[in-house]
Amino acid sequence: MNDSSWGAPPRGGHWGPPDQGLAPAAPAGPAYERHGAQQTRPMPIVPDVPAGGDAGGEQDDRDRGTAPPSGPPFRDEMPQEPMPSPPSGATPPSEPPSGSRGRRDHPQEPAPSAPQKKRAGRDLRAAIGVGVGLGAVIIASLFIWKAAFVGVVAVAVVVGLWELTSRLQERRSIKAPLVPLAVGGAAMVVAGYVRGAEGAWVAMALTALAVLVWRMTEPPEGYLKDVTAGVFAAFYVPFLATFVAMMLTAQDGPQRVLTFLLLTVVSDTGAYAIGWRFGRHKLAPRISPGKTREGLLGAVTFAMAAGALCMEFVIDGGQWWQGLLLGLAVAASATLGDLGESMIKRDLGIKDMGTLLPGHGGIMDRLDSLLPTAPVVWLLLVLFVGSG
Repeated sequence: MNDSSWGAPPRGGHWGPPDQGLAPAAPAGPAYERHGAQQTRPMPIVPDVPAGGDAGGEQDDRDRGTAPPSGPPFRDEMPQEPMPSPPSGATPPSEPPSGSRGRRDHPQEPAPSAPQKKRAGRDLRAAIGVGVGLGAVIIASLFIWKAAFVGVVAVAVVVGLWELTSRLQERRSIKAPLVPLAVGGAAMVVAGYVRGAEGAWVAMALTALAVLVWRMTEPPEGYLKDVTAGVFAAFYVPFLATFVAMMLTAQDGPQRVLTFLLLTVVSDTGAYAIGWRFGRHKLAPRISPGKTREGLLGAVTFAMAAGALCMEFVIDGGQWWQGLLLGLAVAASATLGDLGESMIKRDLGIKDMGTLLPGHGGIMDRLDSLLPTAPVVWLLLVLFVGSG
């Protein structure tokens, strides 16, 4: 048996040879004194092992008064630190199975788990159903009565402001005044449709002033952070949304708004589809871990193709190469807008701004890429085909 399997020789002597068919160890006496050995304590009990092998050689060495050579009994066994002898009467460990001598037992490695199928991060059925419903409402109001579409934009702005201010108060105790924001935001959208950019800027200034005054009715603690958040919310949601209303004032306004919506949705869809299927390299892991560079490439490709088609067949006087530039700009602005809202949500420690839209989150979770894209599309269409 391999000694290393259950201990090295005890101090004061070596393990004795097997005593099956061999003479017992000689008692202490003159024979031991002749070799200078002194018996100070009894030898340990050695378990029985089958006779044979090199036992005879070890017995001859002991009879001649010499110890068996030190070192491991097997060549491939490394020397080990001495271990204390087993207590008297202890049962030695069982012999390892054949073929296991002279090597260490390694724990059995777990079998590799089967690769799991990739799953989407949201309820696709609910998301598609809600998206189709919203699209039907938007298209119907856009081409049947322009004023109704302006009303849809104003309602979306008010709901988005409510979600944003509610999350700020819940997570950071920031009380941005909702009443002046909601009234001023709706007025801002209407002013942009009626009076253009000049009306939108005037409404924005009046809304900021209303936020400053409204907050004065409460204690001064937290005044600065509350009004700062209110002015930010007024610019972020309703002011950027006024560019959609200004697009609608052109002769081909519905076609321009439809192009804006289609390119943004196609960009988001391309990013989601390509990123979910082929995404490997993170785009901004500290801001939005789910976004990948492959997804961004999908957004750019899909948006540029859709832009070329829209500028060629939807926009009066547009050309396909302008659509390529428009699609590229939309993919960039939509991605930055998505990352911007992800930055806000990460700072607040939330996943979605709301739960109003099943499969999408809240209104703000759908407006995140639309809001910063609106001024980009408005400006490029003015440069390419005029204000109309």
